[in-house]
Parts: sequence; structure tokens; C-alpha cells
Amino acid sequence: MATKAQQSTRYRRLPPFLRTMREKAGLTQRQLGKRLGKPQSYIYNCETANRRVDVSEFAHWARACKVDPIAALKKFLAL
Repeated sequence: MATKAQQSTRYRRLPPFLRTMREKAGLTQRQLGKRLGKPQSYIYNCETANRRVDVSEFAHWARACKVDPIAALKKFLAL
């Protein structure tokens, strides 16, 4: 039986990385959601792996946290 991508070992590292990026920016879920034009529940679902985040969403998330998306991706891949 195939494993869903958001449940893969590799993907499981992403939600806590997103949360850490948000927290280091000093943002609440609600504040980040406002910057992204999304509800707080979207942020919660991304940070708890209930929703898969694609590369463009990752870049938008990083920019909203005032982090260079390429630097964030390099940091994530180095984990």
C-alpha cells in the first residue's frame, strides 16, 4: 500500500520547520495567516501535516516570515 506524501518520513520534517520559521519571525498563526491571505486554520493544518505544502506555498510562507525562500529551502534540505 502506498504511503501518502504528507506521511512520508521526509515530509514529516517540514511541518515543524514551518512552525519554527513562523515562531522565529515572532508571528502567531493568525498573524501569518493574515499575511498569506489565509485563515488561521490553514496555518494550523500546514504545521500539523493535515495539509500538504507545495514549493510555491513554502516560498510564500518564508517571505511572509521575512526569510529568503532559497536560504530557507537550503536550511531545510540540510536537516
